[in-house]
Amino acid sequence: MEQEKSAPQATEWLIRPRSVVIDCTNAGELADFYAALLGWQAEKGFDGLYCVSGGASSFRLLISEDEGYVPPVWPEEPGRQQKGMHLDFTVDDLDKAAAYAVSLGAVKSAKQYNPKQWITLFDPAGHPFCLCLSE
Repeated sequence: MEQEKSAPQATEWLIRPRSVVIDCTNAGELADFYAALLGWQAEKGFDGLYCVSGGASSFRLLISEDEGYVPPVWPEEPGRQQKGMHLDFTVDDLDKAAAYAVSLGAVKSAKQYNPKQWITLFDPAGHPFCLCLSE
């Protein structure tokens, strides 16, 4: 009788988050938006790619320019471009953080599901993101 091998554990090869790549039509504009929103820096890289990073974290946002980009529709509608994913950011004051995001060019979604806990907005390229009250 053969012994069953146990599945390898992620800690054996240390998988860690590195970056999220966000597509848009104007990478410089969107990189500036997220840099200001997070208090990070935006740097232009190669082929229209921008890197937004800062703080003690090695995590970064990569903003990629794509001429064929189509903004997602949210809430989702059958047959329309889907969001695929969205970003959540932790904040201490929802109203102040939302007002700041709007001052940078974000648009507050007309549809809100739990506005006492999180607020959904759209970045300048139309991607939904949430500001979530810290726990």
